[in-house]
Amino acid sequence: MSSPFSALTQALLDNVKRAGFPPVYQLPLEQARAAYRAAVGSMEVPHVALPRVENFQIPGPAGDLRARLWAPTTGAGLPVLLYLHGGGFVIGSIETCESMCRQLALQSGAAVVAIDYRLAPEHKYPAGLQDSWAALQWLVANGASLGLDPSRIAVGGDSAGGTLAATTALLARDAGIKLALQALFYPSVQTRSHTESYKTFSRNTLLSAELMAWFEQNARGGQLDHAWHREPLHAPDHADLAPAWICLAQCDPLTDEGHQYAQALRDAGVPATVKVWPGVIHDFINMGRFLPEAAQAHADLAQALKQAFAA
Repeated sequence: MSSPFSALTQALLDNVKRAGFPPVYQLPLEQARAAYRAAVGSMEVPHVALPRVENFQIPGPAGDLRARLWAPTTGAGLPVLLYLHGGGFVIGSIETCESMCRQLALQSGAAVVAIDYRLAPEHKYPAGLQDSWAALQWLVANGASLGLDPSRIAVGGDSAGGTLAATTALLARDAGIKLALQALFYPSVQTRSHTESYKTFSRNTLLSAELMAWFEQNARGGQLDHAWHREPLHAPDHADLAPAWICLAQCDPLTDEGHQYAQALRDAGVPATVKVWPGVIHDFINMGRFLPEAAQAHADLAQALKQAFAA
């Protein structure tokens, strides 16, 4: 039977195995975060220069949130994507999504804002969701002060950040905030069942069953207002949500639930575009030095943003 991995993906996995790095979930917390930052830094494409990069703070429910804005121009009135990084609610930061966010800004013509939401286990879920929702509300109310157009706003994220983006889109709908797009890279949208893709690809890939269990164990313990705040697939109603652009990796434990979420949106009358990149693994969007599909996915989302903001 032929391998489902592309030749370049297999070579990447072989190199990681050969290097003998200890799994993230076996490291002390701060070492795990540093290891992920270093891994992304070694695999992402170099940062493209932009005319505007700005650090600022957004008031959050438990204190100010570190935020960064990237824009392809210094002009005013730009639409904006709020981007939420991945990392299982435990690791990741503005820095681990910066390479892609710069590309999205350059190619879409929109501004991109990322935040450092609170991480578990110091801040149990849904602390990160509360911060994400606060950041979106702040951008809607105050984005004009940064030269942004709050009437043209989208939310996006990868993996755990995709969870945050999907749930934030649901909260936005319920609050009457109209989003142009929700952009989800292989989101985690349910924890109740092990799908076929989970069973097939939670071994011998970088997102292992053990790593996912470590993320969940660290994140659990916060007080959820509703169970669907962690599992947006099980929200009682998906009608009237922002149109979705969903990017999936074929060889990823989360692929099937990404398809399930797209179907739930379509069943509720919400347009949902799904792109599946064959032969690649979870987090491939941060592996552009080795996998050309990363740049292709960035360009695809940039085009989707351009179209959504022009509608």
